[in-house]
Amino acid sequence: MNNECHQEKNLDPREVIREAYSEIAKQGNCCSSSSCCGNSSAELITSSLGYDQQELSQLPQGANMGLSCGNPVAIASLQPGEIVLDLGAGGGFDVFISAQKVGATGRVIGVDMTPDMVHKARHNVQSFRESSGLNNVEFRLGEIEHLPVENESIDVVISNCVINLSPDKPQVWREIARVLKPGGRVSVSDLALLKPLPNTVQESVRALVGCIAGAVLVDETEEMALSTGLVNIVLKTSSNYIDQLSSWSDPLYLEISQHLPSESNFSDYVTSLEVTARKPQIKQN
Repeated sequence: MNNECHQEKNLDPREVIREAYSEIAKQGNCCSSSSCCGNSSAELITSSLGYDQQELSQLPQGANMGLSCGNPVAIASLQPGEIVLDLGAGGGFDVFISAQKVGATGRVIGVDMTPDMVHKARHNVQSFRESSGLNNVEFRLGEIEHLPVENESIDVVISNCVINLSPDKPQVWREIARVLKPGGRVSVSDLALLKPLPNTVQESVRALVGCIAGAVLVDETEEMALSTGLVNIVLKTSSNYIDQLSSWSDPLYLEISQHLPSESNFSDYVTSLEVTARKPQIKQN
């Protein structure tokens, strides 16, 4: 990769990501960026991930920016009346989908560290209210390592292709455990590694913003969740999303593939990962 793609040693990953995703918010989609979806269309991505077309039709225009790598809402099996927190909510895509699941008696909070994303999401709220008849969403500016959310106030935490972007993933998992109610659950879709990436890929700014360079090994994700006291942890890997990137001739996928050892495939290194877990119930005396 050329020198423009290499991170400087003193470059703050959060600022790199905030700047990149601010640009995505202004453009309205990720199709001309090096974000998680590369140049693949938002509609094509969500369709391949199994999102319900009827629910998608209720979304405000521009909420789907193609930043997903999984479907944590489906994994979470949300129920009416639940309080849901979306980490790295972006323009509100999974927030608005979740809001339809939990209904008028539930509530969904989206947190994002990029002011332009929060502004975009808040701008979408009125349109969602008009199309769905629901008034059960809110968006807060904040880092997922320091959530602006009260202790033990959330039934379900979801996140879609975001935790890999954090420079302090153990802290993110500690925050998840902090905000969950006893018995609450977490449902995460992310990208993870099956084996370490070559240094040239790890040092790439484009690969960082594109949800690749910041990914960690599957086993490390499990260890981080376990260390917080979460239980019933289940990890499921899948090559479907990675295979789709190949079939779409995604530019970032092609660029990274050029820096892998000969006879190696992208899917030998990177996988889609679903993580589900629960916070233990309070022990009864």
